[in-house]
Amino acid sequence: MLEIRKIISEYDKLDHSKEKVALASVVSVEASAYRRIGARMLVRSNGLWTGGISGGCLEGDALKQSMNAIYKNKSSIVVYDTMDDDKNQIGVGLGCNGRIEVLLTPIDPNDPNNEIELLRSILNAQEPSIIAKVISDDDERLATSKLINHHDTELSFLDIDSDALQDAIQTVLAKKSPRIFDLPAGEKEIKVLLEFVRPETRLVIVGDNYDVNAMANIASTLGWEIWVVGRLKKLTKELVGKVKRVIPFEEHTKVKPHDYTAVILMSHDYKWDLEILQHFLEYKPAYMGMLGPKKRTLKMDAELEGVNLESIDFLHSPTGLEVGAESPEEISLSIASEILAVFRQKGGQPLRKKVGPIHEREV
Repeated sequence: MLEIRKIISEYDKLDHSKEKVALASVVSVEASAYRRIGARMLVRSNGLWTGGISGGCLEGDALKQSMNAIYKNKSSIVVYDTMDDDKNQIGVGLGCNGRIEVLLTPIDPNDPNNEIELLRSILNAQEPSIIAKVISDDDERLATSKLINHHDTELSFLDIDSDALQDAIQTVLAKKSPRIFDLPAGEKEIKVLLEFVRPETRLVIVGDNYDVNAMANIASTLGWEIWVVGRLKKLTKELVGKVKRVIPFEEHTKVKPHDYTAVILMSHDYKWDLEILQHFLEYKPAYMGMLGPKKRTLKMDAELEGVNLESIDFLHSPTGLEVGAESPEEISLSIASEILAVFRQKGGQPLRKKVGPIHEREV
């Protein structure tokens, strides 16, 4: 979501009467690639761009291709295939060894349904969004996109069979990742990308001591939405500028997490951590961590009746991955890494020990 916000911010700064733009989007990946489906790059007609579709090896050519799409005012797909490791191929220097399809879409600022506006509409979503997009290169409707409300009982997108579309959407929701489908539409099939877009991660930091600054800094860099439960007078002006909401300790019951909320108890106050822990246990957030030694958790466990803290899978105490962290910044890095691993359903192990490809195949 951070990249989407940057793209929209840049788009809003432009004088569209003098400058045109196109959106380059990764819509298919085979084998290895630095970026995955959903990576985007906004290209301006003056040659500047925001975002990215790779680690730097494809952007130069994608810029040229996007400028061509702007000039022709026509969407197209360009394929970058580095699977054969040919030294003359674009991107082989990065060692990707993959096949990437990039959709180039000129953006019409007068179209209220253009993809930039579609992305704008999901910025503050509290749950995952599904974006349907035609990626059949031989279809005149190439790049046609729609935000799908998966709660609707009757789903529609172009002339695609509604039952087939419903089944495809349920697959995407179950996998929590984008998928490409060949869906029946009248007498032919249309290749459609159903993109799964997670909402921004919400991080609730309980505490107002100096180490909260380090946790907020890394969360801000990651583009997470930050809430702080603590005393406003103890927070720095810089920190408050990064925070969406500040809630006093006494009003912590107003905080109600959604499915993409992580909670960190780091008040250094046993009484407040114990009381606020009990509040969040009722909501079962996707991740809840508590700073401090394990004996602190065991002490709380002994005080709570009918609760076995060690049996609660979403409670991580002590919080963070074991990386030898010592400073507030290093500790915050270990915590943020564990949150990301939990939200992406990964074990947090070294990649060199992983069997198979780094990313699950998204087709």
